[in-house]
Amino acid sequence: MRKVWIYSLLLMAGMVLSQVLPGVLGDACRYYRETSRFTSMVLLGFIMIRVGMEFEIRKDRLGSYGWDYAVAMTAAAFPWIFCALYFIGFLDPGGSFLSWESWKNALLGARFAAPTSAGILFSMLAAAGLAGTWVYRKARVLAIFDDLDTVLLMIPLKMLIVGFKPQLVVVLFVSAFLLLLAWYRFHSVRLRASWNWILLYALLIASAAEVVHWVSLLVDEVAPVHFEVLLPAFVLGCMIVHPSARERDGKAEERAATLVSGAFMVLVGLSLPFLFGRNETEAAMPWAWVAVHVAVVTLLSNLGKMFPLLCYRKEAAIRERLALCVGMFPRGEVGAGVLMVSMSYGLGRAQYTVAILSLALNLVLTGVFITAVRALIAAPART
Repeated sequence: MRKVWIYSLLLMAGMVLSQVLPGVLGDACRYYRETSRFTSMVLLGFIMIRVGMEFEIRKDRLGSYGWDYAVAMTAAAFPWIFCALYFIGFLDPGGSFLSWESWKNALLGARFAAPTSAGILFSMLAAAGLAGTWVYRKARVLAIFDDLDTVLLMIPLKMLIVGFKPQLVVVLFVSAFLLLLAWYRFHSVRLRASWNWILLYALLIASAAEVVHWVSLLVDEVAPVHFEVLLPAFVLGCMIVHPSARERDGKAEERAATLVSGAFMVLVGLSLPFLFGRNETEAAMPWAWVAVHVAVVTLLSNLGKMFPLLCYRKEAAIRERLALCVGMFPRGEVGAGVLMVSMSYGLGRAQYTVAILSLALNLVLTGVFITAVRALIAAPART
């Protein structure tokens, strides 16, 4: 567990730096933000390729994966719906449940609560020594599915605001193609799989995603195409043939994976937007009320992740299902990206402040969540 708490400290260090560096760097802050964002994409690609390489799927049990996707959708939908309702009811002055404008802003902004951070979750569970457990195997499926669900659902949400854009439909088709590719070429492509080659693949995927994004900006600045590296990196890992013992084992591989995960934790913390950079002409909320709203939104977003507790009764005991739910609590880079998109479309200051502080609180509590997961799994089963 020592590694888990080291990772937690690295997360918090990155979060502190995210609030300090803008004032220190001044105008150069934009370049630091872009550099850290791209580097985090590369490291996330590295983590997800390794997850895909370890991923096993039984093609004769396709129906069970359909059920997993349904569970992941609910685990992503409930936090989103709970937070959207709270935003409209308590954080939208003059808003109304009958106002379409209020619903558009709330549905887009509250989407930050939906995705579990796959990169953080997998790194933390592995650091806690839980990689061989049912909870890890099931969380690996659900976290990937709910991140995928979040990315795909952002497309119709954007269309609600900016209207129909053909380039957004392209993202849907490419995502479907990648999933089919993973299915038909599962662990059948022979590529080198040592850590340095995996890092190179991750760099190429992140670079390709950036190039597509830049080109799409030239076509339409309002709704550019942006592919998250999570899906293509995971698909590539699924396609690679299981590495040989020489490539898979060794202290060098373990050391590289640990360093990448640690650096990724710092960069996720650095991705936290500057909390005090919004328009100060808007009415400010007293910080005591901000703290109350942050606590409630955090509770609602994590309560929404508890649906898997009611599922998988034939596969696991209740303590393992509860551990799975708690393991899905960590949020991170995908949620922060959703908030950045929401901010560009005019999310209200009160909603933005509460959402980003709730995300920060979940990041701080990541070590606590993983410790709870480990304690639940280690507890003796009761009759």
